Amino acid sequence: MSVFITFEGVDGSGKSTQLRLLLAYLTECGIPHVFTREPGGTPIAEQIREVLLSPRNRGMSVITEALLFAAGRAEHVSRTIRPALEAGKVVICDRYVDSSLVYQGVAGGLPLEFLEQINQMATGALRPHRTIVLDLAPDAAMARLKAGGMDRIEEKALEYHELVRQGYLELARAEPRRVKVVDASRSVEEVQAQIRTLVDEVLPRRFVGERSTS
Repeated sequence: MSVFITFEGVDGSGKSTQLRLLLAYLTECGIPHVFTREPGGTPIAEQIREVLLSPRNRGMSVITEALLFAAGRAEHVSRTIRPALEAGKVVICDRYVDSSLVYQGVAGGLPLEFLEQINQMATGALRPHRTIVLDLAPDAAMARLKAGGMDRIEEKALEYHELVRQGYLELARAEPRRVKVVDASRSVEEVQAQIRTLVDEVLPRRFVGERSTS
């Protein structure tokens, strides 16, 4: 059995740091894994990423945004995620369908039914076994981002990012077995410890066995 784990959260919540530490942990444990990201993950999807995130495209409509994300996701799932899962690997993905539901749906105003439909088609109904949401107040997250420059979506108003945060928390309430919220305001070490526990819970027994004997 392979495992598909996604990471979500407001921009600036610390996903990059936590993912780097988690990937090092999986490597140390000898667990075969693949890391990928959205938008992106294939040459075509990376080109779509450039269009989506470029500050030059500030006037992009939310429906164009949603369709571009779904197009990149279709490419990503078929060429990167499914092949890795079929090879029996753990797939760690930075963002997935939940991002579209929250950013273009809850914050952007598109009907969730529409977003669910196009993403079901794009992914062939592939769902993560576990989704970890790094939760951080948007004002704190934006303060982190401003130090390194922001893309088209990151530079939107604080109110937008607050809707994003609330959207993630609502997803966690609706799907508590899959979606787990981690308080990202704590130290890097505390956050990583909880993430590893949540990941360990869904790893196949054969991976746990490999880790315990390594």
